[in-house]
Amino acid sequence: MSGETDLSRLLQHMEPQLNPGQYVFCSLPHDADCQGLEPLARMHEREGLTLVLPRAQADARGLGYDYVAAWITLHVHSSLAAVGLTASFSAALAQAGVSCNVIAGYYHDHLFVPIERAERALSTLRALAAAATPE
Repeated sequence: MSGETDLSRLLQHMEPQLNPGQYVFCSLPHDADCQGLEPLARMHEREGLTLVLPRAQADARGLGYDYVAAWITLHVHSSLAAVGLTASFSAALAQAGVSCNVIAGYYHDHLFVPIERAERALSTLRALAAAATPE
């Protein structure tokens, strides 16, 4: 498996970046017509299909949502087997009063935080990286 596993290096090299736009989590029936939608992520749950979409796409289709998020990507190539990264940034964000929904990609972790708390989340993540023990 590729990617970094050393927690100290993961924290030091997180390089959090705010992606442009606003994103929402929508729940649709399993048999919903998703033609024309370009979700960042989809999750099949017993209750329905969850899509993470740009807000404009959800609005254009009249899809309901109740959480508007900013999308932050951690640009360190973290291994899917790495231990402690999610716990570390989740604890720091919780301490700062920022909720966080995480989606792990093969190369990077993607954090969805309340749109109005995006700058607070970025500053918290940057502080966490700066405080990480040097290699």
